Amino acid sequence: MGGLIHFDPLKRTSDFNRVYKTKKRWHDRSFVLFALPGERMYRVGFVASKKLGNAVRRARAKRRLRALFLKAAPGLRPGEYVMVAKPPILEAPFTELEKAMRRAVKRLEIGQ
Repeated sequence: MGGLIHFDPLKRTSDFNRVYKTKKRWHDRSFVLFALPGERMYRVGFVASKKLGNAVRRARAKRRLRALFLKAAPGLRPGEYVMVAKPPILEAPFTELEKAMRRAVKRLEIGQ
């Protein structure tokens, strides 16, 4: 079954803050990607604030972020990542999100 990517979630506020303070960040109209490359396995946090709407909309945004990360993960260096959803993520086509993620990986130089 090779090719499956396993990642540990970021849980503590201190973990998120450490990644937020990094200089490697990229903004798109649908999401923000913060990256802290490291030597360990992938640690990822997905954030959807109440600005996005009710719990159903926030959960959908997180699912889309998770799917986007899992699709891009084989080409990423191990490290810690935080993805923050913005309101357009709910209506944007997934292909547009994939293009934005590829641009982010290239711009941040976090690809393998």
